[in-house]
Amino acid sequence: MTQNANLAALSTAGVSVWLDDLSRDRLRSGNLAELRDTRCVVGVTTNPSIFQAALSVGDAYDEQVRELAERGADVEATIRTVTTDDVRDACDLFTDVYRATAGVDGRVSIEVDPRLAYDADKTITQAIELWKIVDRPNLLIKIPATEPGLAAITAVIGEGISVNATLIFSVDRYRAVMDAYLSGLEAAETAGRDLSTIHSVASFFVCRVDTEIDERLEAIGTDEALALRGKAGIANGWLAYAAYQEVFAGGDRFAALKDRGARAQRPLWASAGVKNPDYPDTLYVTELVAPNTVSTMPARTLGAVADHGVIADGAAVGRAADAQAVFDALRTVGVDVAEAFEVLEEQGVEKFARSWRNLREVTQGQLDDAAKRSHLRGA
Repeated sequence: MTQNANLAALSTAGVSVWLDDLSRDRLRSGNLAELRDTRCVVGVTTNPSIFQAALSVGDAYDEQVRELAERGADVEATIRTVTTDDVRDACDLFTDVYRATAGVDGRVSIEVDPRLAYDADKTITQAIELWKIVDRPNLLIKIPATEPGLAAITAVIGEGISVNATLIFSVDRYRAVMDAYLSGLEAAETAGRDLSTIHSVASFFVCRVDTEIDERLEAIGTDEALALRGKAGIANGWLAYAAYQEVFAGGDRFAALKDRGARAQRPLWASAGVKNPDYPDTLYVTELVAPNTVSTMPARTLGAVADHGVIADGAAVGRAADAQAVFDALRTVGVDVAEAFEVLEEQGVEKFARSWRNLREVTQGQLDDAAKRSHLRGA
């Protein structure tokens, strides 16, 4: 099959295209395979909101939920079984991509319970459990990059498990994530593990930064403030890419690990869907084109890029000075950038936890319905 020209250009520029969505319908209908074959999709990310939406629509999960209910599975066991089955099947769908790219792509992410975001020990335990349940080498375990999450990232990488470090907003926290990854590689090497099998991405949220900063700029209301709307998210990404290059292209610490087979931790541009209708709907893709990065897109954004995305090779490379000028201007007009990033992390953790609670409610409702139907059949 022929790949879409715009998405093929994005891939050629060094950006891996991952879909930010997964459902059993996508798997069974062949839609995900079609996106792989025609839209350059080489990976998938998931989160509790995605699984909640999948379970809430249609009947793809009804039979399995009914079987689990008959076995007496509780809501946590049901969620774990349903989600890991989908992720395992997606991993299998991308096995050829995984092999063809020497493990760089063909990746599927699954998230630890976000309610554990501030509990490193429980995060580590669940990450190891999920890794064993899915049992596929192209899996990535998503761990929120809170301060406790940094210790979990190091420990899980040290176990030889590949990690998607998620919920990153500030470049300072991103640097801490890169440090956690390198510490994990060093621990893995000490334990005698093969470093070439360990992969990681660092998910840097983009749109949410603009949403928060724009709200503050509009509250300030001056012409100077309003002129800065829609610039913080992209500028943050440019600074992040410069930090990535500093650590993984020129840093002595990684160079020593690379000699022993280690892979660079790639930046991943998350939250790429544009929420403000005043901005181009491909903004967070086309302005963040850089080699050795990942762009994870919801289906709507993927379609927009396929239809009218204009790909400029290296659009995010060498833009650190431009980005710093944006943040200097933000501070000048009165935006407390550091405080905004703290709020974004708190909101992000709570949003993920709320999505998990909603997923539990939907799943519990389906278990209850299955139990009632079973009771009526036996009456």
